[in-house]
Amino acid sequence: MENNFANRLIAARKMAGLSLQGLADRLGNVVSKQSLNKYEQGKMKPDSDLVISLSNILNVPVDFFFSEPSVAVELTNVDFRKYSSKLSKTEQDAVEEKAKEAFERYFELENTLNLNEPASYFVYPRIVSSAKEAEEAAKALREQWNLGYDPIPDVVEMLEDKGYKVVEIEAPNSFDGLKADTGIHRVIVLRKSSPDDDIVRKRFTALHELAHHALTFPENIEQKGEEKLCHAFACALLYPEDMARKDLHKDRFHFYQNELVFIKERWGISFSALFSRALQLKIINDYVYKQLNMGYRQRKLHEPGREPGRFMSKEKPVRFERLIYLALGKELISVNEAAYFAGTSVWRFREQMQPFV
Repeated sequence: MENNFANRLIAARKMAGLSLQGLADRLGNVVSKQSLNKYEQGKMKPDSDLVISLSNILNVPVDFFFSEPSVAVELTNVDFRKYSSKLSKTEQDAVEEKAKEAFERYFELENTLNLNEPASYFVYPRIVSSAKEAEEAAKALREQWNLGYDPIPDVVEMLEDKGYKVVEIEAPNSFDGLKADTGIHRVIVLRKSSPDDDIVRKRFTALHELAHHALTFPENIEQKGEEKLCHAFACALLYPEDMARKDLHKDRFHFYQNELVFIKERWGISFSALFSRALQLKIINDYVYKQLNMGYRQRKLHEPGREPGRFMSKEKPVRFERLIYLALGKELISVNEAAYFAGTSVWRFREQMQPFV
């Protein structure tokens, strides 16, 4: 029990993005850094009052420290979207620890339900080294998944339907998403949306992480080059070439805001991604592309909540939450266990329960 508590304390501290000294400071130094280190090594055990204080400061239920996941998860082949380069090492560790803990609960619940649903992962067999080849990969995916030329109604829902495990976590705005492997599973982690977030950004991020899962790049490619190819794949998947050429036409010098809003609200693609798509298809040249992006930033449309137009989509992973209620409905888990899987307190979970029958 002591070793389990020690491991859970380490996980909670990392998820909170705190060092040992930082945690001691948050506790008002009623406990020293050295004592906390002994708790994490399993050499000492805190009293109940300190456990409650740790629970409040680290924002986890008290039960978290004493629960022992039956599934151990290791994240491998981790790729962050480029914006995550702004994360400090502590913040990056916190993101990975939160993701690991979420997937431990996810897979434990699947085992409880005895689920073994086959996945339909997309794997592109050719090496992708150019935007044109990324375009071909996007076309192959649309064909394999029978997407046709229509807008994708909900990217996250589509990925969950194909067997990708998707979770959301609380994270800094500098984090968009990451992809990783956990044994046989392919997983995607997204930042939990805030009211100011534009949902089209999350759509793009999810497809960007799909590209990291599905595509193979040249061995000597730089990270920046790989990111650009993932961007090209996401743009092409959101806005198919034939439809983009039909909507945008060629050799144009201007875009108007109302026109961009129409396209965004139909296809779920941001203005900036739309500019990249037009450049990729040679509908505009480099000069026009630069002018469009300059105007975009001058109008401050890159700031949260400033870009006009809204795509009507949830873009929220729901499979894991649905499985919690399924397990409850089958009486395979108790309400206390459901709260553990949901990562919340029992009283808070009871508040949101609405039994129908």
